[in-house]
Amino acid sequence: MSIPPVAVGLNAVVMAAGETAPQVLVVPRGEEEPALPFGPFDPARHRTFEIGLREWVSEQAHFQLGYVEQLYTFGDRGREAPLADLPSSEEARIISIGYLALTQDAADLPSGGGEWQSWYRFFPWEDWRTGKPAILADQIEPALRRWIDEAETEGRREARRDRARITFGLDGRGWHEERCLDRYELLYSAGLIAEAARDRKEVQGMTPVSRSMASDHRRIVATAISRLRGKIKYRPIVFELMPDLFTLSRLQQVVEGIVGFPLHKQNFRRALDRTGFVEGTGKMLAGTGGRPAELFRYRRDAVRDTQATGITIPRSR
Repeated sequence: MSIPPVAVGLNAVVMAAGETAPQVLVVPRGEEEPALPFGPFDPARHRTFEIGLREWVSEQAHFQLGYVEQLYTFGDRGREAPLADLPSSEEARIISIGYLALTQDAADLPSGGGEWQSWYRFFPWEDWRTGKPAILADQIEPALRRWIDEAETEGRREARRDRARITFGLDGRGWHEERCLDRYELLYSAGLIAEAARDRKEVQGMTPVSRSMASDHRRIVATAISRLRGKIKYRPIVFELMPDLFTLSRLQQVVEGIVGFPLHKQNFRRALDRTGFVEGTGKMLAGTGGRPAELFRYRRDAVRDTQATGITIPRSR
């Protein structure tokens, strides 16, 4: 029996806090959809997957990675839509290994490389910081209800309805921020995003409501968002996105950007005090439009000396 060849691709989701929203590093491709920094793993050239990943990010985005963790391995047939530098799916099965990288610096990058874009440009339905996104009521929820009604049997309609309730909070169900990937997968299954129509070679079922990405890259970003939203609750990973000195207001703003909803200021600060993760420096930041704000630093020794948890996320009512 002939076994088809397998090609391993390496993809980096590089995230930064940004001024107003979390940013993801993309590689523009002219008229084509933007892509994550990616490239094939070369076993003759790369001693490890991570070494290969760092080389591709440096070459394509002109950016040097810092904190990196392996995210997930993506191997679904028909979802990789191979790009240049990777073999055709007719020649090899593409296995993509995604990595999550966090950085404190979202400064301008050299021309001809990568650029920072808000992750809410690709997932506008995830941003509840100023209330329920209009795109949900205006476009997504009506389209999902039509998709439910189009099911051939009552059993399938009920299965679709349950899935939409769980992921998008239909019929009064709650919204769970960690289900970003589940929501993307549902929109893909329902044919409501551009990638689904592209992969199936069909006409787009709904006017595109957000920017699509090359290949399976938006799915990989959705996986990273879900991972980060969950992980900040049990590990102090958010400080990988913070500068050495920061105000508590800025820290809260960054956390709100990640989880996608506003936090209760007093409860957030009380919970932060209990962790012992931050300490005041006695230095003040002027020019904030109000009273000068004290600058704080992250106490890495608190993580080494204790069984560190993450940041409590108290919703604003």
